[in-house]
Amino acid sequence: MIRLGLIGCGAHAESGHAVPLARYKAAHAGEVLLAAVCDLRIERALDFGRKYGFLAAYRNVDEMLSQENLDGCIAVVPPENISELGIKLLNLGIPCVVEKPLGASLAEAQALRDCAAATKTSNMVSVNRRFMPVLKRAIEWTSNAGRLRYVHCTLARHARQEPEFLWATAVHAVDTLCHIAGQVVAFDVRTLKAPSGATAWYALDLQFENGISGRVDVLPSAGMVEETYDLFGDGFRSSVTCPFGPQLGWRCFRDGRRVEEENVSAETPEDIVNGCYDEAAAFIEALRGGTPKPSIAEMFPSVELCFAIARIANDSSAR
Repeated sequence: MIRLGLIGCGAHAESGHAVPLARYKAAHAGEVLLAAVCDLRIERALDFGRKYGFLAAYRNVDEMLSQENLDGCIAVVPPENISELGIKLLNLGIPCVVEKPLGASLAEAQALRDCAAATKTSNMVSVNRRFMPVLKRAIEWTSNAGRLRYVHCTLARHARQEPEFLWATAVHAVDTLCHIAGQVVAFDVRTLKAPSGATAWYALDLQFENGISGRVDVLPSAGMVEETYDLFGDGFRSSVTCPFGPQLGWRCFRDGRRVEEENVSAETPEDIVNGCYDEAAAFIEALRGGTPKPSIAEMFPSVELCFAIARIANDSSAR
């Protein structure tokens, strides 16, 4: 029986972690125990216990970690708390899942990475896009179709003006392209021209170690929410819209015609569509003797890249 804990009971912790954990437990009777949940607002922790089957609720993290003998813990906290809490779990030897972007600064993310290397405690970063079923199928199809030459993401949001957008949100798109195409060896950032007072948009051009080129169009005020990932090669293309967009699914084209298409049914649970369930399953199954992936070390280059992109963009806008 694997004993799990969850720290944080906000909206993302609920949809991205509590829901898939409860679904996994229901599908694997007797294999998983949702032992404890913690939140600064104890009423939210108690509510999670009632809704999702956590046996104990705590207000204080240290109390929970000292009272509960956990086999794994998922930490879902704001960026400024990610590194500190992750380091605490790693030093205690508790296998853990932490959120991106690993900290509120590059220094915090580096401290978390270094602690993971020093303690050798099993760890994983929550990057659900890597686990989206439609993306997995598109990657498999393109791997059989030929060699990729170009990858692209349209990252569109509505009325997002937070200054940390490039390193806290665009990291989703950058990391997904790195997952598809490999390590980035060069990049360029261009701020798109905009009317005075408008939210900045960006074009991020990426060059991957294996020769593939890529780009992310970061459009935080485009009037709608969408993520579309396009994978191109000579004579073929696959296109994935997920986890946001008007019609979720994937389609592929070869030699001038569409050869396959899959639209996600509106009845499919959100945590199945967006990869959160498969991510939770991967962590739990790794606790039985495998290695959780992606680890902090494996995901860190995407975080480092996004902090560098944000720094260059901010320096450019300050001129």
